[in-house]
Amino acid sequence: MSFAHGTTTATTRRTVLVRSATIAAMAAPVTGLLSACAGGTGSTSAAPTGPKSADNPFGVEPTASLDVYFFEGGLGSSFAKAFEAMYQKKYPSAKISADGGQNVTGDLQPRFNAGSPPDFIFDDGAQKLELNVLYTNGQLTNLDALLDAPSIDDPSQTVRDTLVPGTVQAGLIGTSMYSLNYALTVYGVWYSKTLFAKHGWTVPQTWDEFTALCQTIKAAGISPWAHQGKYPFYMMVPLMDMVAKAGGEDIMKKIDNLKPNAWHEEAVVQSVEAIYSLVSNGYMLPGTEGLTNIQAETAWTQGKAAFVPCGSWLEQEMDGITPAGFDMAVMPMPQVAGDAMPATSVRAVAAEAFIVPAKAENPAGGLEFMRIMCSKAGGAAFALDAKSLPVVRGAITPEVAAAMTPGTKSSSDLIAAAGDNVITWNYANWYPQMETDLENAMGDLMAGRIKPADFITQAQAAADKTAADSSIQKYTRT
Repeated sequence: MSFAHGTTTATTRRTVLVRSATIAAMAAPVTGLLSACAGGTGSTSAAPTGPKSADNPFGVEPTASLDVYFFEGGLGSSFAKAFEAMYQKKYPSAKISADGGQNVTGDLQPRFNAGSPPDFIFDDGAQKLELNVLYTNGQLTNLDALLDAPSIDDPSQTVRDTLVPGTVQAGLIGTSMYSLNYALTVYGVWYSKTLFAKHGWTVPQTWDEFTALCQTIKAAGISPWAHQGKYPFYMMVPLMDMVAKAGGEDIMKKIDNLKPNAWHEEAVVQSVEAIYSLVSNGYMLPGTEGLTNIQAETAWTQGKAAFVPCGSWLEQEMDGITPAGFDMAVMPMPQVAGDAMPATSVRAVAAEAFIVPAKAENPAGGLEFMRIMCSKAGGAAFALDAKSLPVVRGAITPEVAAAMTPGTKSSSDLIAAAGDNVITWNYANWYPQMETDLENAMGDLMAGRIKPADFITQAQAAADKTAADSSIQKYTRT
């Protein structure tokens, strides 16, 4: 699995990573947002519907056809067929037309232009539809009705109640949700349980334990750490996880809000120095600063390195490459003494946008299709078929967990242990040029071309430049 499932470049992965929060960045509270969004308000459909009830909150006509389109990528297609089967079971007289491809815009823009889009779309990939444009043109259905509808598993709860924290925010435009971001991507440091068991190594929880283990790993003739050097954003994730853990909500607000000298705070300084120690102590896989994501991750599966930073798409991305019995698992970034957040804190993002076009022929069916996805059965099917976690609370039962692949199971355990201690950053999505500047500095840091103090100076300069540029829309984290 990858950020842009089915695409081949890590730059596209990064684009899709920030895309879910970019949509959320259009949500309140945001400085000057209303003027920025004045061109459109999404839409509520006037398409005819049938009688509404607790079991049919959107008034789906039982015989109405349903037209669905799924992006075809690393998530596969089995989960889509599972959702279709669930809908067909509820409405056996409905004809379901299913289509898909990788060029979502090329396939569907003509249909939007003609006023006949599908009833339901999984929008992803390098040629995805731009949701902010659809919103501005009134072509997206407001999903607040979905959130307020009774959930399938427990009608006393709304669908909103069944979604993990951050899901609604990830799909907001203005103050309403317009996309259901369904896949929960978890980030951390990956290792092989088999390799650790072979050498008798224990998964570290603190930074001191981690550095001591790195020395042991290096002595065993294995590089402690590999990273996707051609794409420095992979190393920005563990760095900023450490910063968030060290400084908590206070440092996250200061950095997101472009406060003066935020990058000189102690939480940042100690984290940058810790990350750089992987370079200065010789813990990096030789040449990793020049490797692509696939090259670095492949070297890791070959046992050339013990750790690699990545998101929970890693298992799917390495499918067919990972040797049998590798038993991959993920851990959070180790904790430094005095951290403001618990050691179990992790970064998780609701991604992969599912939408209902406003001018669809059967938008009620599209909404019901989403409601089925938000059931525990829907979430379980997604976890097993797509090897990815859903945003549905309670979908991962012990029975489902037992059937999941090792990486997906480990990701599920990680987010469960984190509870409400989920790390989120907004600056990369709000200010993409600033993020590019940070990534360039990170690439130099990991290659040993600059020192921690240089990185911090460059990071603060990037933030100050962004803050001073009146042409850049500013946002506020509260």
